[in-house]
Amino acid sequence: MSIMEITSLDAPELRPFFSLTDAQLRSRQRPEDALVVAEGPKVVGTALGAGLRPVAMLMRRKMIGGAGSGLIRMAGETPVYTADDDTLAALTGFRLQRAWVLCAFRRPPERRAEDCIQNTRRVAYLEGLNEPSNVGAIFRAAAALGLDAVLLSPDCADPWHRRAVRVCMGAVFSLPWARLDSADAVRLLKAGGFATLGMALQDPCLDLGDPRLKGLEKAAVFLGTEDTGLTPGTVALMDHVVRIPMARGIDSLNVATAAAVAFWELR
Repeated sequence: MSIMEITSLDAPELRPFFSLTDAQLRSRQRPEDALVVAEGPKVVGTALGAGLRPVAMLMRRKMIGGAGSGLIRMAGETPVYTADDDTLAALTGFRLQRAWVLCAFRRPPERRAEDCIQNTRRVAYLEGLNEPSNVGAIFRAAAALGLDAVLLSPDCADPWHRRAVRVCMGAVFSLPWARLDSADAVRLLKAGGFATLGMALQDPCLDLGDPRLKGLEKAAVFLGTEDTGLTPGTVALMDHVVRIPMARGIDSLNVATAAAVAFWELR
């Protein structure tokens, strides 16, 4: 364990926390250098427990000998940077939360979709979602409500995005996920015995509570963008188009909320 006091943010080891954009953290040109930043003790602990390799940790001094000591032990020889609250607030420009800790990790290599869906019964597919917060919220709901894996289209927001990681409370570290084109995902899932369920505002459709959906041994829920939903080509490939019954003239929910309702109903 190496604990270092900081007086500025100029150290190269601190760049992932304050200087690098999410695109730079992703580092497509040098994937071996790609990083993901976790925030808060729970999320950092989940990442460490999942086996991600820590690069550097930044922690308020009050946590060093208290709530943060367990994280420091889990991180092994990872350098830990610290300062008092006034210094950190002055350096970062924002007020510190009580349990303030950041940790930069090496991004794990992406998995194959075929591996992610092995021995699974409930899978979600996200098509074209461009808001990291929605992706993070769906990962959190998927983990909490018993889904086994998440597949994403190539143009979907990055689950390793800092905001997605924060919103999902670390679920992205433990829930298997992979990227795959929509049509390829449908072929793969149907070959694996999954019924494909497209959440869409289109007739004819089944209500989410339809008894025919309750008895499905294996099901994959397809969710599209906030504004236009699933693409027509993807809807045409679905075994069932599914809708959540609505009241008071409301036609739809936020995609993350709709996902949670569907996951619960189909659990």
